[in-house]
Amino acid sequence: MVKQSIFGRISTLVRANINSLIDQAEDPEKMLDQLVRDYTNSIAEAEDAVAVTIGNLRMLEQDHREDVAAASDWGRKALAASSKADELRSSGNAADANKFDNLAKVAIGKQLQSEKEARDAEPTIASQTETVDKLKQGLDGMKQKLDQLRTKRNELVARQKTAAAQSQVLGAMRSIDIMDPTSELGRYDEKVRREEAKVMGQQELAESSLDKQFESLEDLGTQTEIEARLAALKQPQHLTATPHREG
Repeated sequence: MVKQSIFGRISTLVRANINSLIDQAEDPEKMLDQLVRDYTNSIAEAEDAVAVTIGNLRMLEQDHREDVAAASDWGRKALAASSKADELRSSGNAADANKFDNLAKVAIGKQLQSEKEARDAEPTIASQTETVDKLKQGLDGMKQKLDQLRTKRNELVARQKTAAAQSQVLGAMRSIDIMDPTSELGRYDEKVRREEAKVMGQQELAESSLDKQFESLEDLGTQTEIEARLAALKQPQHLTATPHREG
């Protein structure tokens, strides 16, 4: 049950669709950070569990090798005892020959027991070997997913930082856009234009006043000339007419 539970959890994590999880997340960066932590912890736990499973398999394999070796050893002992029994029997020592035949039988019994234990362990070893292979593949898949998560996380953070920088630059450009009437420079430009217009108006008023002064002077000159000529007309004539002399 423990092995199946571990294998099931690994399979679930490996099948996880990272892109789908990102799309559904309100804060993808936080979600990815949490997934990285979860995957890292799960991988560590799975590695421990897989290590235990592998250790158990290696113990079974070791026991199997020992059973096979024991069966072979008991076979050699049975053969040796049987050979000795034959030798004693041929020499006429039937009693001792029977003893060695009994030892051979005991050895054969031990051989059969060791062979049976070896055979019984083989299906379990095969099953455990398959499980370990799947768990190793699952771990490799989880590590690949973890690398993918980290890559996605770093890519996302970089894209967010780039977008933030671009937004900041665009904001700065908008704030200094002199064509923007809402910007400080736009308002300052409008103020300067109003001041320039005021000066132009003052100059125009000044020029208009000066023209009127000169016009007044011209009118005054004409009037003065008229008065002077009138005065000249009113003065007694200092030149009298010359009398006519008859010759």
